[in-house]
Parts: sequence; C-alpha cells; structure tokens
Amino acid sequence: FPPNSVILLFNTITLKIIILTPMDIERDKVLNALARIPNLNATYDVLVSGIGRESTAKTMMALPPHDVCILMGFAAVVGKATHLPDYLQLGKPIEITNASLYGYEGGLFENGAPILAEPKLGLPCLASLTSDKFVRTTDLAEKTVVNMEDYTFMYLKKPQDFIVRIISDFLPHETEIDFFEEVKTIDFLEGVKAVDGNY
Repeated sequence: FPPNSVILLFNTITLKIIILTPMDIERDKVLNALARIPNLNATYDVLVSGIGRESTAKTMMALPPHDVCILMGFAAVVGKATHLPDYLQLGKPIEITNASLYGYEGGLFENGAPILAEPKLGLPCLASLTSDKFVRTTDLAEKTVVNMEDYTFMYLKKPQDFIVRIISDFLPHETEIDFFEEVKTIDFLEGVKAVDGNY
C-alpha cells in the first residue's frame, strides 16, 4: 500500500465501548439516545450490571473485549432543585471524578478512602458516595451524588474508563416519590452525546 492508504486504514478503526447501566430502564434510555445520534464515532454494547456493589463487581470481571467501559445511570444529588445551578437540574449529565464508600452507620469504611479520577469529558464533575443501603442525606454536602455502584466501578476500572450520571432526583426527598414515574421523561441524549463526541 502507498503510505496514505495505511493512514486511512488506521483512521477507520472504531473503538468498542461498553456502557454499563445498573437498571434496565437506564439501558433503554441509553439505547434510545444512541439510536438518535447519526454517524456514531464508536461501536457500543449496552449491558445491565444490576444494582449494587456486588452486581457491579461480578459484571466488570466478566466483560467481553472492549476499549473503554463507561458506567452510566441515574444520579440522586443532595440539595433542593431550586438551590442548585442549571447544570445540576433534572436530566443533566455529570461526570463522577471522586468516589467514596459510605458505611452502614454513616461513617466511612477504612477501605473506603476516596478514589479520584481525571475527568474525561467536558461535563461538570461531582463527588459521589456509594452505600449498600439508603442513607440519611441531611448531613451530606450539597451537590453530593449518592448511589450503590460508583465506588466499586472506580476501584475496578481501567484508566480510560469513567462514570457519567444523569440527574434524576434530589435528596432528601421532601415528599414520597414514585421513582420510576419521576424518571420516565428523563432523556439520556445529552449525556450520550458527550460520550460519543469524545471519540
């Protein structure tokens, strides 16, 4: 081949990206968003890991071959929507660059020291607390994300992997909510576009 042909061949190699979602509803929203983006820059497998640390770990240890793995799911953020900036409103994507493990009694486990990661996208970056049960959030800092998977993902991930969360609710809930009703209208398109635009 002439030299230019070789360059063209290298340019046509597409990355294989796995997007992990804790729940089926999140997978459906990712697939819906991918279907609306013309000319994707990578190929995507969207897999449901299941909720929680154990499910996340088991899934990550048995992933098919890939170049990048991204955890993408809903984000419950501490604070009132009326007090939070526009970039933290319902449906907005954020990147998690600091994850801690939250203990059963509200303290950090000894092995739950924060894990830090460099941001990969141009999204707002937040810290998250991973817990095995629902925690009281009245004493947590505003803009903290609370979930059950991030710490395990950060612990097991490769350097190129990262977490994107989509704001889904605000903590503490002032009234009882039907979570699945609340998140029905949330669109993952902005978050998925931020991912695909990076490659």
